[in-house]
Amino acid sequence: MNEVAIPQPRRQDEHWAEQELLVIREVAKLLGKSLDPAFAIREILHLLSELLGLNRGRVLLYDSASRKLTVRFAYGLTPAEIGRGCFQPGEGITGRVFASGETMIVQDIDADPGYLTRTVDRASLPQETVSYIALPLDIDGRICGVMGVHRLRRRQRSFTNDLHILKIAGTLIAQVIKINRLIEQKTARLESENRELKFALEKSVPSHGIIGESPQLRQALRQIERVSETDATILLLGESGTGKELFARALHLYSPRRDAPFIKVNCGAIPENLFESELFGHEKGAFTGATTAKPGRFEQANGGTLFLDEIGDLPLAMQVKLLRVLQEKSVERIGGRREIPVNVRIVAATNQDLQRLVSQERFRLDLFYRLNVIPIRLPSLRERPEDIRHLTRYFLNQVNQSYQRNVSIAPEALEKLVAYHWPGNIRQLRNIIERLSLLAEAEVISVTAVDAVFSSEGFSHEARSATAPPAPPATAVRAYRAVQEVEREQIEQMLAQCGGNKSRTAQLLGITLRQLNYRLKILNIASRPT
Repeated sequence: MNEVAIPQPRRQDEHWAEQELLVIREVAKLLGKSLDPAFAIREILHLLSELLGLNRGRVLLYDSASRKLTVRFAYGLTPAEIGRGCFQPGEGITGRVFASGETMIVQDIDADPGYLTRTVDRASLPQETVSYIALPLDIDGRICGVMGVHRLRRRQRSFTNDLHILKIAGTLIAQVIKINRLIEQKTARLESENRELKFALEKSVPSHGIIGESPQLRQALRQIERVSETDATILLLGESGTGKELFARALHLYSPRRDAPFIKVNCGAIPENLFESELFGHEKGAFTGATTAKPGRFEQANGGTLFLDEIGDLPLAMQVKLLRVLQEKSVERIGGRREIPVNVRIVAATNQDLQRLVSQERFRLDLFYRLNVIPIRLPSLRERPEDIRHLTRYFLNQVNQSYQRNVSIAPEALEKLVAYHWPGNIRQLRNIIERLSLLAEAEVISVTAVDAVFSSEGFSHEARSATAPPAPPATAVRAYRAVQEVEREQIEQMLAQCGGNKSRTAQLLGITLRQLNYRLKILNIASRPT
């Protein structure tokens, strides 16, 4: 009779080996789902508890700010227990493992004085012999934290086998932490780069209409930003067409007065007999035609900023009255008998040499000192040719949007604009770009079209050659005699081109009609009546 083989019970160590493989497979699955440490580490601790009986797992990480180990991830701990899990390096079993970098096994937590019973109250644990295993978590040779679990002493599985699987789990947890930190660092770098790119983009976008990246322009903007928080009087110096009004508005918008009015007064465009009424206002019946009371520009700008453009054209009689208002901080309307307090920040601007006007007794010295508290010089366009490309594209975009066009500019035509001298500065560039765009017969502005416009402007002789040295930087205030000599030929050509129309000539030159008349008188240039 054949003997029948009777199956023998499997050895216990084979069972535990299968459990280990099961734990590893399950850990691999959950890591495939997510590397979020809050999910992955908790689930690893969950598997150790459910499959191997290694309960109340916790991972403590070292915080360099507080210099303590705190529970960051746990399974089987209450929120209160997690809150109590805090150790200094070297304190208790957890602190000693972190400080030494060595694994520690407490066979009986009731018999080991080093076990502090701080995190989990002893009464909440089984009333039998309970062990505690703590392992260091190593990332690239540096201990970052500690993993700890409770274990019932009576379990048949050996400490050696438990320790083996805990080391595997600890290695995986350390890798999850490492990957998460690398992701955080990468994310932080990307966020920093994004902020820098956003900042650079914002800088490339017109700042309150001020366009360019040249050092001279950025220096002027930095000065505006530095003084914007104060109430100091600002004097903007620079040639006509350099954007003094834009800088004045930028100063206002940077300042705490940004929500209050910004009032502009062009001192070169107001008839002399109307200056006082415009600046200080008048009462009803103060003069013929004053049918109602009217506040002046100072009152209109109360709480905000008053921009006095072309301050060099202010008549001497008005300079005295302006000085009094600046000193007293109050105005008196024409025909009025009461002082009206005003809180106004003054920003003045001029393209003239005020010191020379003072020496010629055409501008009061005391008013000059009152206005010249913080002078800021705005560079001419020929001093920052690198900005001409930015300005050209910006003005082209404006024209295209305003007139539903789609005009671009050829590279060689753009280089022609960069090489031009631009006596009228940004105002002249804007006018020429608008003319080129509106008269363009094709979608691309050619170099021929640019040459034709320059010829019609009468300034073609001022285009810089590729090898010509750049124009020397202008001084902080323009020399009075030099301006006369340079402007004579330009004005005569413009008058001839415009058939003696002074208004059109002033517009093309980028100056006011009052300024043109003054130049005609000083230079003794005859013009036909307009």
